Amino acid sequence: MIAPKTEITKTRLLNLIGIYSSKYYEWVNREGQPNKHNGIIPKLHWILPWESLAIIAYAKTHTGEGYRRLTYMMIDDNIVAVSPSTTYRVLKNAGLLNRWNKIKDNKKGRGFDQPTEPHEHWHTDIKYVNFKGTFLFLICVIDGYSRYIVHHELRTNMQEFDIEITVQRALEKTPGVKPRLITDNGSQFISKDFAEYLRQVGLTHIKTSIAYPQANGKIERFHGSFHQECEMRQSFFDLNDARKRVSSYINFYNSKRLHSSLFYLTPEDFLFGRIEDKINVRKEKLALAKAKRIEVKIAS
Repeated sequence: MIAPKTEITKTRLLNLIGIYSSKYYEWVNREGQPNKHNGIIPKLHWILPWESLAIIAYAKTHTGEGYRRLTYMMIDDNIVAVSPSTTYRVLKNAGLLNRWNKIKDNKKGRGFDQPTEPHEHWHTDIKYVNFKGTFLFLICVIDGYSRYIVHHELRTNMQEFDIEITVQRALEKTPGVKPRLITDNGSQFISKDFAEYLRQVGLTHIKTSIAYPQANGKIERFHGSFHQECEMRQSFFDLNDARKRVSSYINFYNSKRLHSSLFYLTPEDFLFGRIEDKINVRKEKLALAKAKRIEVKIAS
């Protein structure tokens, strides 16, 4: 329709002055009505100032988390109960929105929360053992707290079944425990059969970072000690002889060998809670020796 005064269409006129047709019709519908507040009217359910501050404070102590995860973490922790969109808005206004999660709370290279008692963490891995021009496979389960070898198998294969046998026998030696099982990403450990076995026995499986063997360093360290102190010092005549010698070394490792990471006590001392007694005995012996030296020097 052509306007009589301008002799151009209404649509053309709105385009020339840069007004959307929706805005024009909104104005038409308001004709004859009083002007109203043009801003956003606060609603009763909007968050309170202290809640905004709580969201900001929580986000600063949980860097690297997305705003959705933060929302539900705050609900679970009884901080504030808000929607993800509210968390997004508050963090954006505060300049804390980490859109691409560039900051990661990465513990790689810094370790992780260490176990505080026996049988919280178990580590397992496979060690190739030279045997008459071929290999045997040493599969061990080591306790992350005490470094105690809970169970080991020297086997001719290293399939999922061999791993499951080793873990199952370790569980039978320690009834009632449900440790977190830590492994690397070897094919045996990421197979569906192994995952199903762990589900049936009720164990949580933690896989270490790819191409980062230090993450499973406790059992890697044991493998190094075994290689230097057992494998390199003797030859195995046959399979039975190999199994006897390996068992003998592991018994020595558990009960006799002093471990530098355990205050130079044995894994068995840590496993059975003999730490303070052993350290006190050492202190008493040192004090007694010192007293005797003093007596000898005075007497001379």
